[in-house]
Amino acid sequence: MASLSTITRVLSYRNTQIFYGGSFACWTGWWVQRIAVDWLAWQLTHSTAWVGIIAFCSLAPSVLISPFAGAIVDRVDRVHLTVVTQWVTVAHALILAGLTYRGLIQIEIIAALEVVLGVSSTFAQPARQSLVPGMVPRSDLPGAVALNSLTFNLSRSVGPGIGGIIVYNWGVEPAMLFNAATYLFASLTMLQLKLAPEHRRGHAPTASVLAEAIEGVNYVVRHPGMGPLVLFAFLVGAFARPVSETLAPYVDLLFHQGAAGLATLASVGGIAALAGGTLLAMRGGLHGMTRITLVAGFVIILATILFISTGSFAVAIFCSAIWGVAGTIHGIAAQTLLQTSTSGQMLGRVLSLWGMIGRAAPALGALAYGKCAEYFGLQPPVLVGCALGLLGCLLVARRLKVIERSLER
Repeated sequence: MASLSTITRVLSYRNTQIFYGGSFACWTGWWVQRIAVDWLAWQLTHSTAWVGIIAFCSLAPSVLISPFAGAIVDRVDRVHLTVVTQWVTVAHALILAGLTYRGLIQIEIIAALEVVLGVSSTFAQPARQSLVPGMVPRSDLPGAVALNSLTFNLSRSVGPGIGGIIVYNWGVEPAMLFNAATYLFASLTMLQLKLAPEHRRGHAPTASVLAEAIEGVNYVVRHPGMGPLVLFAFLVGAFARPVSETLAPYVDLLFHQGAAGLATLASVGGIAALAGGTLLAMRGGLHGMTRITLVAGFVIILATILFISTGSFAVAIFCSAIWGVAGTIHGIAAQTLLQTSTSGQMLGRVLSLWGMIGRAAPALGALAYGKCAEYFGLQPPVLVGCALGLLGCLLVARRLKVIERSLER
């Protein structure tokens, strides 16, 4: 393990100070609003299926448009595209707050607005992530990638707590307005970045968007390391992460807790994620990153099995902490391997596919678990799904040596 100098060195650059400051602000607001939307959807319907549908609507657009989003990110100004997506989030939060305040909100309207937000986020994720290599020397890139995830999880550690307090004391509308304010701030600071033209834009168009999107998919699928790594992430995301992504019904029905319990689990997970991210951000080099990624994925699945098998809220808190540590380590390690193994011209497309897996897999799992829960209860579908996920991950892990050789060079 290296010292904290890895983190302080990354933060010594003007661009990183602006970038991570804006990121922390808007991601904190995003977590505040997420607590509010989850609770609003559950209070409107008391339906596990609808909670799963809302999660699906937010995440599923990435399935259809991520390859195209990545191709577009590689051919436009990434800073300007990021600002546009942040303005969409501001508008989304204001509309949602206004309709809720006027008593006009319906679950179908929430679903439609979440689709719009999901489309915007599909462009935002690769656009933002593609800027990171242009802000630091290549030797500091693993630390910058880790710090990016660390910033997300720092916001995750404080955002749900703030959201829970706001929702409990003043309702969901102020939480949505809080989110709008943070994204407005992030939009203004993003325009202050000073990046070289080759980092703001990947390349001039060489073919149609469709052709470049297909090229990006083929690049990942045929790569001996990226292909298995992305498949492993899909299995973890589809079978284990849906539970932590849709906590409201589990908190209410399994543990008989309210909005405060939901905020507690989310905050504990965020604090634990902060600790795990800090440790990995301090780690030097790529050696061993593949093994770390796979082990963390297995831990996420095992923690999900423990969480769903008990009615003890203390055990649920423990599992949330494990999710936080393992989830952050898995995400940072995998993204570091992808970023350091990809050329600048392909970076947007690779990161968009990574974002698609990170968003679409939990969305599909949440939709399936939510529907099955109405017939079989909350626990059996998740236990069966996690068993299937473990089996699939074991098959991928058999190619560990091949993945290591191709990604840890």
